[in-house]
Amino acid sequence: MSDREPPRRRVPGPARPGRPAGRNRPGPGARPGRRPAANRSDGPSLIRLGSPRPRLRMVSLALTLVMIAFVVRLLQVQAVDAGTYAAKAEQNRYVGRTLAAERGGITDRDGVELATSVDAYDITADPTMFTRESTGAGDAPEQAAALLGPIIGQDVDTVARKLRTRNTRYVLLAHRRTPQVWQQIKDLKSTLGTKAETDRNTVNVLAGVLAVPASKRVYPNGDLAAGILGWVNADGKGGGGVEQQLNKQLTGKDGKIRYAQSGGRQVPTVGSTETPAVAGSDVELTIDRDIQWAAQDAIAEQVKESGADRGYVIVQDTKTGQVLAMANAPGFDPNDLTQANAAAMGNAALQDAYEPGSTAKLMSMAAVLQENAATPGTHVVVPNRLHRGDRLFQDDVDHKTWNLTLNGVLAMSSNIGTILATGQLGKTQKQANQVLYSYLRKFGIGSPTGLGFPGETAGILAPADKWSTSQQYTIPFGQGVSINAMQAASVYSTIANGGVRVEPTLVRGTKGPDGRFTPTAEPKKTRVVSEKTAKALAQMLESVVDDKQGTGIRARIPGYRVAGKTGTANRVDPATGKYRGYTSSFAGFAPADKPRVTVYCAIQNATKGSYYGGQICGPVFKQVMEFALKTLQVPPTGAHAARLPVDYTP
Repeated sequence: MSDREPPRRRVPGPARPGRPAGRNRPGPGARPGRRPAANRSDGPSLIRLGSPRPRLRMVSLALTLVMIAFVVRLLQVQAVDAGTYAAKAEQNRYVGRTLAAERGGITDRDGVELATSVDAYDITADPTMFTRESTGAGDAPEQAAALLGPIIGQDVDTVARKLRTRNTRYVLLAHRRTPQVWQQIKDLKSTLGTKAETDRNTVNVLAGVLAVPASKRVYPNGDLAAGILGWVNADGKGGGGVEQQLNKQLTGKDGKIRYAQSGGRQVPTVGSTETPAVAGSDVELTIDRDIQWAAQDAIAEQVKESGADRGYVIVQDTKTGQVLAMANAPGFDPNDLTQANAAAMGNAALQDAYEPGSTAKLMSMAAVLQENAATPGTHVVVPNRLHRGDRLFQDDVDHKTWNLTLNGVLAMSSNIGTILATGQLGKTQKQANQVLYSYLRKFGIGSPTGLGFPGETAGILAPADKWSTSQQYTIPFGQGVSINAMQAASVYSTIANGGVRVEPTLVRGTKGPDGRFTPTAEPKKTRVVSEKTAKALAQMLESVVDDKQGTGIRARIPGYRVAGKTGTANRVDPATGKYRGYTSSFAGFAPADKPRVTVYCAIQNATKGSYYGGQICGPVFKQVMEFALKTLQVPPTGAHAARLPVDYTP
């Protein structure tokens, strides 16, 4: 028997499901047997799928290209054009606006407010928030304008046109509206916003309406001292008066703020840069509000009763030169310039140039006394008519020959007597003219008052060698020379101050944002005549008021000695340049023997009743002077008037 055993024979096992019976399982490395073709009747046919590799390659390529595009764009934004895009982002994200400085206030000498600033808002809008893209409504500007127009007092079409402005994110709809107006807009804006959240058909067309804090100029006393104060125009700058004169000090310095914004609102979580505004300085005037009111009330009433074109009253402290009141009639209310008369929007007391008439005789008498050409008691024979040059002169009343003293010439306001007196100032008329001219200049005639007020006139005074034949004789009694009301008042204050002229002042000083008060520089002082001459002139002026023959008896004040002078001058009509009507005036001071207050009144072209200065300006002088003396608590001196003789018996 052989050692090798015969191969064992596999006995076929039972057939497995899905495998044909009798088929041996292939061993390792054996080639798989081919599956018999399925019988089509046994089930559905199978679809052979193509290879996925080509599709995967295409998708990979597409994704790669997209990624390359993103990378290229990213490089362009972050590297190549980084600065440009950063600037655009900065421009769209950050906005800046000016922080308006609070305008300084204006007060009277006691700190009473005459002009102040209150909170206000500039109503603005962002036009980009009214487009169809932003609101979904094509007529959003018209809807918003219909709501805003009546509230801000603007034409609806104008508002709509502004809201349609292109290429800007800022338009100004209304300037300096009150907080109440802005609150009304905010309430309406809030109501629309709330409704839009629940109703898709509602659009908040006011979402782009904004407000910028500002300030509004207010004059608490209405038209009081309007001619002095002036007004502030739409640009926030002084348009007249002290508001214009001291605009730089009052305005201060604006600040700036820059902040991030979104949807027209500041983003509080993002930082901002701010340069604070510096408030303007407060201005303290020399005027007294109560005396200003009394002066304004008196002149307004008399202008109305006289049917005059206008009038002015000035009250001045005789020692300091400070103006206590400067009233004009008619006036205007700087709170509402739409109702103001353009002709009244100014300070006529400083801007009108007119011939003063007999109130100017005081300067002529001052020259005569100072030059020792005569004394108050010098006899002057005053004829009914006086022929000089190419004219025949007369007084305002027809009379027989008067035998007057020099004091009487002033008391009775004789033009002829004044011509005769000033003729003694030189050996020739030419020399006399030059002497008189020099005194007029010392009194401030033909020169600015020193107030530096906008629109102020220096008056008209020709050099002596240019005086015409008639001017040589009319200038001594106040015709042929032009002045303003402040100059006229200053003449009388000079005599009241013992012959020393003090430049008038209207501003006492300014108070800066730090609270420090800076007084105005001391006014210039000029000796015009001696104290002796000034005292003699004061006594002569008393005769005008106190003597029964004087022309100013209606200016008497019981208990006080009053020095004054009337004036009635032919008036040059500004419209035609020809004489028409009269300038009526009265000037004086009190107490006469210890002067404290000067009052000057002038009325232009009175058409009702009397036009004589003593008749219509004398009562105004009395009313204002009495009030000023009481306000300043000036007691009577108790001394008796000098009562210089007015005439003599030849």
